[in-house]
Amino acid sequence: MNALSALAPLAPLAPFTPVVLVAALLVLRQPLMLILLALAALVHLQWGQGRLEYIAEDLWIALDKELILSIPMFMLCGQVMTRGSAAQRLIRIMRALTPRIPGGLAVACTLSCALDASISGSSIVTMLAIGTVMVPSLLQAGYDRRFSLGAVMSGGTLGIIIPPSIPMILYALVTETSVVELFKAGIGPGLLLTATFVTYAMWKNRHMPTAPFDRREFGAALREGLWALMLPVILLGGIYSGLFSTTEAAAVALAYAVAIELFVHKALAPRELYATVLEAARFGGALFPVIAVALSLSLVLTEHRVPTTLVQLVQAHIDSPLAFMVAMNLLLLAVGCVMTTDAAILVLAPLLAPIAAAYGYDKVLFGIVMILNLEIAYLTPPVGLNLIVAMGAFKQPFGLLCRAALPFIGMMLGCLALVIWQPWIAMGLVR
Repeated sequence: MNALSALAPLAPLAPFTPVVLVAALLVLRQPLMLILLALAALVHLQWGQGRLEYIAEDLWIALDKELILSIPMFMLCGQVMTRGSAAQRLIRIMRALTPRIPGGLAVACTLSCALDASISGSSIVTMLAIGTVMVPSLLQAGYDRRFSLGAVMSGGTLGIIIPPSIPMILYALVTETSVVELFKAGIGPGLLLTATFVTYAMWKNRHMPTAPFDRREFGAALREGLWALMLPVILLGGIYSGLFSTTEAAAVALAYAVAIELFVHKALAPRELYATVLEAARFGGALFPVIAVALSLSLVLTEHRVPTTLVQLVQAHIDSPLAFMVAMNLLLLAVGCVMTTDAAILVLAPLLAPIAAAYGYDKVLFGIVMILNLEIAYLTPPVGLNLIVAMGAFKQPFGLLCRAALPFIGMMLGCLALVIWQPWIAMGLVR
């Protein structure tokens, strides 16, 4: 408490003090947990009653949310399917479906990423699950190295926009938005991005040789991958039909994934399952304290009407909703270059969502726009996670990976602009 009490002299400063504090700690490359704790302490001192011990009490209140339980279960489900044989079976189906299409193997890569994204909820898991198989196959088939790497890295980003999506769950938690509506709103942009990547793959590789469609191979691949194909149907069908809540759907999907990998595919040994559970537990152990502090901070900010103050300040300087949206996109693209997606959502979403609502933007739509911006950040240095992970997984230079991502970043920016211009792409299934 003594270290946090040192923030007391900052209390009389202007309402922008929290922004200055966060910016300073980011420049100093402090961990997210410290940033959030310092910000929570400052808010208590500046707007609250100066009782820092209330932070600990708020942590318990913040974690009393059933939806939080879905995060480790979705992550574990994706890892079980990846460590098992489900990803390879999905890839075989897509490869058997696309041989006659120009650039058919590249198209199969993107479609496999989209299909895996509907299971994993994570960009990194999707990229590694598909990329470890498809990158060697693409290179062996004569596809350009830069294109192959870019296709896999960009395909991996679909993991956070195609539901289920862990960043969508985090956004729903800190902004009190319906996660089911967010999942529905992610389908349109996810399909738009997938179609854009597929079209580019066909054009870029239009001179690659094609092969005749093999009905027998497709039938065999479909029979072999039927159990894996049923998972997104059960998961998303249960959520959208109202049969399951999001947390119940995560539990059902996890149980289904474990059952088919252990007893049907027999591709996952009990020892491997144990290691997978430990890995998911480590992820939860690192993420849950951050979520607790972020939700606690959101409660304090709301209680002391900080978002309302920020709305008034922003509206005093920006009149047009379009100007606000342009400014927010530039801010989020910049933030994505230095912060991870989860960190950016936990820190910024509680502050930006109310401002967006004041300009007439639905919280669900703004959440999708925010995630699309941060999705692009997976491919932008210096903190682009897909770039960093791909550098180790595929043993490629960082500079080459950055150049490989450039055309896909351009396409993603175009899709982002289209969603903002035509919001029905995201909201058509919501209402």
